[in-house]
Amino acid sequence: MQRILRGVIQYRQTVRQELVEQFKQIKDNPQPKALMFTCMDSRMLPTRFTQAKVGDIFVVRNAGNLIPDACNYGHSSEVSCTTEPAALELAVKRGGVKHVIVCGHSDCKAMNMLFGLHSCPSAFDHTSPMDHWLRKNGHRTMKKLNERLYKGPKPLRFDSEIAPSQSFEAIIDPFDRLKAEDKLSQINVLQQLINISSHDALREAFEEGRLHIHGMWFDVYKGEDYLFSKERRQFVIIKEDTFEGLIDELHRRCDVPLGECPDIAAGQFTPG
Repeated sequence: MQRILRGVIQYRQTVRQELVEQFKQIKDNPQPKALMFTCMDSRMLPTRFTQAKVGDIFVVRNAGNLIPDACNYGHSSEVSCTTEPAALELAVKRGGVKHVIVCGHSDCKAMNMLFGLHSCPSAFDHTSPMDHWLRKNGHRTMKKLNERLYKGPKPLRFDSEIAPSQSFEAIIDPFDRLKAEDKLSQINVLQQLINISSHDALREAFEEGRLHIHGMWFDVYKGEDYLFSKERRQFVIIKEDTFEGLIDELHRRCDVPLGECPDIAAGQFTPG
């Protein structure tokens, strides 16, 4: 706590005034352009590596950036009362947000634990909320990893029943440079996109092209961001010589004329 309080003092002496000015600009009417689901890992600083300002994005964090799918929710069963679907409703249906991002990362402790539970099922602790969280929401991700390890770097199918337009293929780690747990982390990001699209409350937004979902992945050791490219079917590093190509793909896939999207037109929009 001493370190946290010292940090508050440093904040007051350095960036506080700049943030206060940003608060004044948006007043009580922030208009976030995106919702990001990311991991609670202390190394993940999404507003830093996207250079987001006050009011730019909603951020929801949990262990493993998992979004429960809608198989247990909807008109015919219980209504979800968990954070993630509630955040989707708040941002998309009530806030008009058009971009939802899931951002995972390398050396994810939650994914490492999920991999460990699969490798050694007897390690599952029935009294552990974390073990139950991972087993309940990570089994599809684990199944996809098994397919990737068995077949090698061949395309994996990610299919959405509720929103077929959101289905895609992905080639995970085409040159086999990542350890299995990091392959799992990338697959997990993509599985969460399918989980998001399973929520019937978002069907209309998908069908009308008002909602677009994106996968990102952050290398915590190299400080590099990656965006999943549906056209290239793989994660692509975001840097100066890939930026224009990624922006062009977003323009085509999101079907937004540049003139109607000033951030993209000015070359300032990055997912997240």
